[in-house]
Amino acid sequence: MRVLLVEDERRLADLVRSGLAEEGFAVDIAHDGVEGLWLAGENAYDAIVLDVMLPRLNGYAVCRRLREAENWTPIMMLTAKDGVYDEAEALDTGADDFLSKPFSYVVLLARLRALIRRGGRERPTALTVGDLVVDPASLTCRRGGTTIPLTPKEFAVLHALARRPGEVVSKADLLAQAWDFAYDGDPSIIEVYVSALRRKIDAPFGRTSLTTVRGAGYRLEAGR
Repeated sequence: MRVLLVEDERRLADLVRSGLAEEGFAVDIAHDGVEGLWLAGENAYDAIVLDVMLPRLNGYAVCRRLREAENWTPIMMLTAKDGVYDEAEALDTGADDFLSKPFSYVVLLARLRALIRRGGRERPTALTVGDLVVDPASLTCRRGGTTIPLTPKEFAVLHALARRPGEVVSKADLLAQAWDFAYDGDPSIIEVYVSALRRKIDAPFGRTSLTTVRGAGYRLEAGR
């Protein structure tokens, strides 16, 4: 799952990104409102964590402009401690949730998962491809009634494929969804995770739902 964090306190941003990465999230960071607005418009995110007090363009303006552009990505705004007016304005401008600073990372993670579970206005919660169910809120995967244990990065790759069932998804698209914006490693890492997924979601069930389209990418289908 991919998250955009718009936060001008660089140390806090780095700490949050590090923690979320350990949970399997790919996190892009913007340190001002203009950059955050641009990234949110250029990329597909599962959620946006947006500070109120930002240079160049504050969080309220970013949130308002995204909603005016019909971008319904779930937004959690970070407000000042005991800032009841901040909280009210955050909701009035279109945010889905808010969290007051200073905050507990455990609470941030739980609230973020709940936000993703609720999803945007047009986004389903659990993704179903045949009898394969991919649930981003609980980070679980099931085939029929069997739970399939996946690593956080395996889940991120599967989630990106499940969002586009029956379509060919390129390596570049998978990297964009499962790794952060700054990743510059070997794209062939995708092959490693796809192979691992086949061993877990297909082989034990006698399926071939995850296939390679030579020279184009990968496709996840139902009923195979």
